[in-house]
Amino acid sequence: MTPVEFANKYDLEILSVGEGETREIRGIYCCDLLSLVMGRAKEDDAFFTVMANVNTIAVGVLADVACVVLCEGIRPDELTLQRAKEQDVTLLLSQKDSFRTALDLWKELQR
Repeated sequence: MTPVEFANKYDLEILSVGEGETREIRGIYCCDLLSLVMGRAKEDDAFFTVMANVNTIAVGVLADVACVVLCEGIRPDELTLQRAKEQDVTLLLSQKDSFRTALDLWKELQR
């Protein structure tokens, strides 16, 4: 499942498309401590967090995740959104918490 397919199916807002129409999500990583994400998230994971700042985008690039999903309706500032677009990072926004949003994706990945 691509990030855009996931967003469309579960009513997530697409803030930055990036590679979201072609890249496949292969796993899930939920964490708000960016130093852990850098060392533990895997390539092609969907990264779920409430940390909506420019450092989150940098960590998403470094970890080479398929997408960054901001949860609980927390919106990024303009600099963060601009950086996501510049770096081709797929940035999604969910109104649900990280657990429920990740659970929706987990169900899809089990199919």
